[in-house]
Amino acid sequence: MYEHILVPTDGSTGSTAAAELAIDLARQYDATIHALFVVDTTSLPADVTATYVDEALEGVGEDATAAVVERAAEAGVETAPPEIAYGAPHREILEYADEHDVDLIAMGTRGRRGLDRLLIGSVAEKVVRLSTVPVLTTHAPEDSTD
Repeated sequence: MYEHILVPTDGSTGSTAAAELAIDLARQYDATIHALFVVDTTSLPADVTATYVDEALEGVGEDATAAVVERAAEAGVETAPPEIAYGAPHREILEYADEHDVDLIAMGTRGRRGLDRLLIGSVAEKVVRLSTVPVLTTHAPEDSTD
């Protein structure tokens, strides 16, 4: 049923919960986990200081994707090389899914509500709306501070 499962991660407890679900599914279906971190370049100013922010976010991305790969390896699940992409997160996630023949995207949500959700939007919501493959979303655990 699933051969390639994409886990877009930002290192939050929500994305960690989604990774756990994805790894369980990958184990059941003998699928490969793909870990992706997107540096959101759409929200950064186009000046020199943005370069330093990009570099800092790359480090966060390397840690976040490495954590997914490590959890998958501990569970005996095959992984693709982790990747860091740059751009609008929802677009990069969908593009990665298309380019790598992903069968399922598993991602966390932040659970925004009301005006905050309307003004800021949601990466997960955009992915759900625009994806051509199934998207599994999960909230962070209730006791989370993310």
